[in-house]
Amino acid sequence: MKRVFITILLAAAALGANAQGALQQKVENIVKGSSVLRGAGVAVSVVDSQGKALVRYNDAQRLVPASNMKLITTGTALHSLGADYTFKTAIGYTGTIQDGTLKGDVYIMGGGDPTLGAPEKDYGRLPFSQWQGILLKAGIKNIDGRIIGDSRLWEGYLEFGDWTYEDVGTYYGTGSSALCFYKNAIDLQVAATEVGEPVKALQAYPETPWMHNANTAFTGPEGTGNSLYLYTTDLAPYAELRGTFAVDRAPKTEHFANKFGALTCAFYFCRHLQSQGVTVSGGAADIDRAGCIRNMDFVSGELAGQPEVIGHTESAPLRSIVRKTNLDSDNFYAEAMYRTMAEETSGIAVYDSARVAESAVLRSLGLDPGLVSIVDGSGLSRRNGLSAGFLTRYLHAMTASPAFPAFLESIPMPGEGTLDVLFRDKPQMRSYRLKSGSMEGVLCYSGYILDDGGTPLASVSVLVNGATAKTAQVRKAIEAILGEILLYLQTI
Repeated sequence: MKRVFITILLAAAALGANAQGALQQKVENIVKGSSVLRGAGVAVSVVDSQGKALVRYNDAQRLVPASNMKLITTGTALHSLGADYTFKTAIGYTGTIQDGTLKGDVYIMGGGDPTLGAPEKDYGRLPFSQWQGILLKAGIKNIDGRIIGDSRLWEGYLEFGDWTYEDVGTYYGTGSSALCFYKNAIDLQVAATEVGEPVKALQAYPETPWMHNANTAFTGPEGTGNSLYLYTTDLAPYAELRGTFAVDRAPKTEHFANKFGALTCAFYFCRHLQSQGVTVSGGAADIDRAGCIRNMDFVSGELAGQPEVIGHTESAPLRSIVRKTNLDSDNFYAEAMYRTMAEETSGIAVYDSARVAESAVLRSLGLDPGLVSIVDGSGLSRRNGLSAGFLTRYLHAMTASPAFPAFLESIPMPGEGTLDVLFRDKPQMRSYRLKSGSMEGVLCYSGYILDDGGTPLASVSVLVNGATAKTAQVRKAIEAILGEILLYLQTI
């Protein structure tokens, strides 16, 4: 009887091995037989719930992950900071309070909250009434001075140095700051005119009256699309809209970068107070990199003081912000988390410190950060390099993290967020929870396959770099790979 039982076990193991081998072969056949993927760098990795590799195809090759990088950023942030972590914004003042009037300045002291004034109703916050309440509680009813946006907590520049020049003027490349407003973005309403004539461009929100904006964009011929970019910098209050907008394009709202988030926040809080009958004699200001107060005329004056903190407000919990980040692939939120890990670990929120902080978290999860190249939080840089094997090992390691429920909840299923076109009209694929990643020539999907109870059956990563076919065609090839993987897991 014992011999029969052993024989059955061996036969079952052989069948399992044969099925796994068949899956490996099917994946390789799809990759090698696809004209869409011909010449592209393709990597596939599947790891089961026990950490065993089921598929390995170029799984050690480092490729550009695009927004798959956000899986690393959001997971390590949740693991190190905690799902209930909140960003804090402090209110303080310098000077003296006399008969309800502050003879001095009010400071909005940024703590990295990326949701201040953000447009999303579930995540964005505009806590002006709370800030005014903090002032009233301290006895401040009028201000003989300024509202100063203070983003000194974070050192370094807004953007990572090798983001492309065009990207840093877009809403997705605006860069993060300790005090921001409206995700450091501005909305421009643009419309075509006659071919060869200037594009109509009207700044809608927020107002930035200190900016000198030039418009050199022109209306292009029919069928030439939209190549509008805003070229701007935080070194000076100047911006120029360049590119073309085709004559057959409908008017639309374009989202670009605002490099003066702290000043914008101070400007709008000042306006709020004035609308409530509060006098603010000096208007809005911010603090330049030398630590000097800079008024809206961009003339820097005296060194900023160290304000007395009288209260603070908090963001939504990190779990909520992570959900938004992965659902909509939000670069701004991802970069804020990345730099916050650096601030909380070393007190220095530059990108080098962020890499050190995140590497420490990866090592605590049992991973070797020396096997990958991570240079930012969002995946916007093409110097990021992750292997499919590293991603699946990381995803498997995250299942043991106390933050895993919040992490898993943040990853969309097909039909949600940036996965709105993946497996369209195929409800059986709702077992997947995947983060997409795309840029020119790059399309990646990584995440989990769940059982009916919502428990991960496997971690999966499919990375494609250097593709020349249309994105929709590449996606179809990836869908074929993911379909075979799910079919295998459903039959074992």
